[in-house]
Amino acid sequence: MLRALRWVVLVASISTLSTVVVSTRVLAREVVAFSGKADPGTVIVRTNERKLYFVVGKGRAIRYPVGVGRTGKQWFGPTRIASKALRPAWTPPAEIRRGRPVWVIPSNSPQNPMGAAALVLADNELAIHGTNNPASVGGFVSWGCIRMHNSDIMDLYDRVSVGTRVLFAR
Repeated sequence: MLRALRWVVLVASISTLSTVVVSTRVLAREVVAFSGKADPGTVIVRTNERKLYFVVGKGRAIRYPVGVGRTGKQWFGPTRIASKALRPAWTPPAEIRRGRPVWVIPSNSPQNPMGAAALVLADNELAIHGTNNPASVGGFVSWGCIRMHNSDIMDLYDRVSVGTRVLFAR
């Protein structure tokens, strides 16, 4: 009897949690007032907020939740989008491989962390990209890349072009 009661409580807790997660996700991307000094079309990542802003002009921006670099894996300053890719394959950078041979995780693989799209930044090691782990969005979780929900990266992908200015701020 006690075992059955524990099972019911566990199932009820999980379904309540999933309801909260789903309802929060629906409201994730939003147009907000923006008072920063950036030209329309600029992407601004505010690391401490774990938010990305796409400046649309007239004091407005589209704000997206993002996962950012862990402590010691964050960087700040200006860069530009060097390339764009849909469903990219992924090769872990040398820092993650730690001397192991190069390997590739193919596009559309469930193990591929790049998700639906990637905006590769000028250093070619970091990107703003989708994810295969939506629960990681909103945390300090990566080796330096910016993670977005797949629907959000697709929205941003359509709004930016190669050469778009990106600014990383605290």
